Amino acid sequence: MSINLFRRLAVFLVYATIACACPFIPAAVAAQQVPVGPPPSPPPANPSVPPDNKKATPVPKSEAGAAVSANYKIGPADVLKILVWSEDKFSGLFTVDQDGKFTYPLVGDITAGGLTAAEVEQNVVKALATYVKKPLVTVTVQEVQSKKYYLTGGVNHPGEYLLAVPTTILQAIIKAGGLQDFANQKKIYILRGSTKIPFNYKEVSQGKHMEQNVLLEPGDQVFVPQ
Repeated sequence: MSINLFRRLAVFLVYATIACACPFIPAAVAAQQVPVGPPPSPPPANPSVPPDNKKATPVPKSEAGAAVSANYKIGPADVLKILVWSEDKFSGLFTVDQDGKFTYPLVGDITAGGLTAAEVEQNVVKALATYVKKPLVTVTVQEVQSKKYYLTGGVNHPGEYLLAVPTTILQAIIKAGGLQDFANQKKIYILRGSTKIPFNYKEVSQGKHMEQNVLLEPGDQVFVPQ
């Protein structure tokens, strides 16, 4: 037997012995060739899409109604929104006239001036009793047009403001963006008809003489000298 053949036979026997003794080595070697790392992260959820693909439906501005207090007294030019369950012909927007009334289908004039929305609601229920059995009625103030106050002078946003909720003179100034740098904080006043009501912003803002911080009334004019 030649030396080369002998060497080949010896090498074959060595590999055969190793293979019989360690059958798991190929699998281990193969496992080492596969990179091990953290599983891929799921795609981030889109926060703008509600779960179950249910898109949120915004409330149209025309349906939201005005932000008024429960004690708000309705006046001329205010717009009321009346909804009657399952009765479209009795539902809609109605403007209060200068006499404090509004015209309602089949019924005629209904009084609203000087009343709250809840009180008008009861009037509508009574008026509909002839036409609808146990009517379910909702009345809200859609637009406030009857009650306003005015700010002029050294405020950042002078102009006309709706008086839909109880508002003090301090709250009105804040709503108007606050005072300008050169406003005279001590000489502010409200002109209510022919009556002049003084207001010292500096004192009230420091918690002093809070009786000056009166509630505004429709038609009040607030003057801020400069």
